[in-house]
Order: sequence, then structure tokens, then C-alpha cells
Amino acid sequence: MLANGVVSAAYIAASILFILALGGLSNQESAKRAVWYGIVGMGVAVLATVLAPGVQNMALIIVAIAAGGFAGQYVAGKVQMTQMPQLVAALHSFVGLAAVFIGLNADIMLGAVSEMREAGTALADADLTAFGEKLWKKDATEIAILKVEVFLGIFIGAITFTGSIVAFGKLAGKVDGKPKKLMLPNDETPIPYISGHYLNAISLSLCVILGLMYFTGAGIWTMVLVTLIAGFIGWHLIMGIGGADMPVVVSMLNSYSGWAAAAIGFTLGNDLLIVTGALVGSSGAILSYIMCKAMNRQFVSVILGGFGGESGPQMEVEGEQIAIDADGVAAALNDADSVVIIPGYGMAVAQAQQSVSELTRKLRAQGKTVRFAIHPVAGRLPGHMNVLLAEAKVPYDIVLEMDEINDDFPETDVSIVIGSNDIVNPAAQDDPNSPIAGMPVLEVWKSKQVFVSKRGQGTGYSGIENPLFYKENTRMFYGDAKASLDNLLPKID
Repeated sequence: MLANGVVSAAYIAASILFILALGGLSNQESAKRAVWYGIVGMGVAVLATVLAPGVQNMALIIVAIAAGGFAGQYVAGKVQMTQMPQLVAALHSFVGLAAVFIGLNADIMLGAVSEMREAGTALADADLTAFGEKLWKKDATEIAILKVEVFLGIFIGAITFTGSIVAFGKLAGKVDGKPKKLMLPNDETPIPYISGHYLNAISLSLCVILGLMYFTGAGIWTMVLVTLIAGFIGWHLIMGIGGADMPVVVSMLNSYSGWAAAAIGFTLGNDLLIVTGALVGSSGAILSYIMCKAMNRQFVSVILGGFGGESGPQMEVEGEQIAIDADGVAAALNDADSVVIIPGYGMAVAQAQQSVSELTRKLRAQGKTVRFAIHPVAGRLPGHMNVLLAEAKVPYDIVLEMDEINDDFPETDVSIVIGSNDIVNPAAQDDPNSPIAGMPVLEVWKSKQVFVSKRGQGTGYSGIENPLFYKENTRMFYGDAKASLDNLLPKID
């Protein structure tokens, strides 16, 4: 076993490594190093925790670590990059569930310790674990604070668990991406149903009441009910958010999982868990804010409504979608001097990033200027497109954010949209009734020519029609993105 001082030093080292990991992830070039900082930091944290004084049942802990490590390695090796958004959502659910279990277990241990103290058992005879010993030494005020921490950990954890499960289902296509809310029948008013927001408010109020009852000694049954009600809030909250808001939801749930971990860190008296939870919670919240700003949306509006609410009749789209074949696209690219590629989730689904990288290499070999335009909410996960392009070894310096490249479209000869819809939709600027009205978008229609690689004529993930597809300078390059690009590559001189 390690001495307490060594454990504290290890926790400090792990905290520093986690901070370095977060800082490094802000840049593509330093991201690989940052990931290793996180891996080493987590290894140090787990090792120090397992070897800390007072830890018992070492054999069970080793079995659990081995099983978890094997499961993580197996899933990571099997999951495709296109499935990464739903994997992240699923992992968030584990954090929430762990917070619920730890909170309930803390109350059970608190009850057992209280019974031993009331029975006059001496501390030396109590055979307590490290956490049990901490509970034994707490006075009435500290126990009251502990109960607040347990309540917060269970409440946030339950919301995170069920919310992440729904997010996983929507991202995986197992749950309808359209926003859905339950409605409460109300026969006493002219309005036939009470808005689903009232259900959330009523559920929240019940959780607060149960929390107050728990603080005054009502028993663990109150926390079991909080778990169930908060679980309903998480389920209902994310069910009511449309598919186009899923990137924000993922980062929001990431934040929730961090705060749940921090609350449990206070419960367990584990400084590293508090620091780590605060880092995850704050970084997720900041990312959510950045993404909401990128969509010109209010965070509360996203969480309580999401896309898909009633906003009046949308502007009718006139014209027709004009198709083009690989020969036509190749001719335009061979004549162009500047090309901008806009990747979206369709590129991820088709796993076309390697073909995109090869197209980029061939065009740059001809002396053409080729750049990538990345919208903050492209794909279904923050940074999704950046990861795919890095995997395909696209040079970092030609991958630009929306604000860096949006003003350059009027001087661009050809823009190629690969599997994107909402982030290049001019309705965001032209149609005040559009669900994405006011959302900053990549203004690709200002290019001289626009080619859209798309499977068919359907709408995107959010179900919003895109006038870009009907503009005079736009041609639709129908088909699977990878197959279309592979057919195009031999025609590039």
C-alpha cells in the first residue's frame, strides 16, 4: 500500500496530466500527445487509488479492472469512426450510472456506520473501509453536507444516464431523431394538453421535495424515487431535442457526467475525482456554449426545445435539382484554380475520408489551392470532421474553421459539399421561419460552382429542405460519397 503523501502526489501529477491533455486537444497537431497525457494520467490515478491505504477486496478490484479494460479494448477495436458519436454518448451513460450507484451505496454505508456508532462499537472493532472510516469521523454538519452531495450526484447521474441512452439511440438511428415530448391530459382548461415542459418542471419539483425529505432523515427510499424521476427527466429532455441539435447534446451530457463525477468526488472525499469532474464538467459546458453560439441558439432553448418546433410556414423552394456525372465534375476541377471541400456526416457514413484525401493530393499536385471548411457542428460530434481528416492524413494547415474561410467563397472556383445539409443551408439566412433561421452557415452558394455529393434527393438528418440544391450554380453529384469520389479520381489529370 502507498502512503497518503504518495497518493496525494500521484493525484496532483494525474491532475496536471489531465489539464495538459485538455489543453492539447485544442490543436490537431498536439492532439496525439494530449491523448497520451490523458492515458498516463488515468493510469496513475487508478494505480494510486487502488493502492491507497485502507482499500480492501483487492482481488475483486483487479478482476473488475481487467474486465473493464478488456471490454474497452474490444469495443474500441470494433467501433468504426462513424459510430464514435454514439460510443461517446454510451460512455457518458456509464458515468451517470456509476454516480447513482455510488450515491446509493454511500447512503447505505452511512446508515451502517450510524448503527454501529449508536450501538457503542469502537472504531477499532468496526472493520471499516477507508470511506467507512471517513464516515465514522463526520459530525452532524458534515453528514448533512454529505447528504446534499449524495442527492446531487444521484440526481445529475440519473439524468445523465437516461439522457445518454436516448442520445445513443438517436445517433445510432435506433430512435427517431425528431423531437418528441409527452403531453399531460388536462380536461379542466380549454387547452387539451399541458406542454411537456410542465412535466419536466413537475418532475424537478418532486425531486427537490424528495431531496428535502432525505435531508431531514426520511430514508434511502427518497433517493430511489429521485433516481427514477430524474431518469424520466433525462429521457424526456433528450427525447424532446431534434437530431440537428445532437452535437450540442453530446457535449452537454459530457458536462453533466463531469458534474456528477465531481459531486461523487465530494461524497467520497476524493480530491482527484473532484478536480477531474470539474475539468470535464466545465470543458463540456464551454463547448456546449461555443456550439450554441455557432448555431445562433440559446443553450436553454436547445435543451428545452431543440430544432423542430413550430415556427410558421417555411419558404417554398423553387426550381429543380440538376444532376452531374463524374466527367462533368472532373472537367470543372481540372479547370479550377481554387477548391474548397466541405465535409459532413455523409462523408463519415460512406467512410470516404481516404478518397477525399487522395483527391486533395492530386489537386494540390496540379498546383491548385485546396482547403477544407469545417463548421463547428459538422457531423454528430464536436470535432468529428477534424478527426476523420486527421485520420486520412489531410494536412492540418489546410483545414480551416468557418470564420476563417467564409469570406473566401466568392473567390472560390469550385466548392464540393460531401454529405452536408444544414451547415450549408442558405435558408438559415433567407427564411425567418426556418428551424435553423439565424444559424451561421458556410456560404458555399457564393462560389462560382458548387457540387453536392449526396446519396439521393432526401433532406438531411434534421429533415430540413435545402435551397442550395436548387440554385443555378449547384449540381448534384448523386451516389455513395466514396464510390463517387473513387469514380472521379482517375479523371483528375
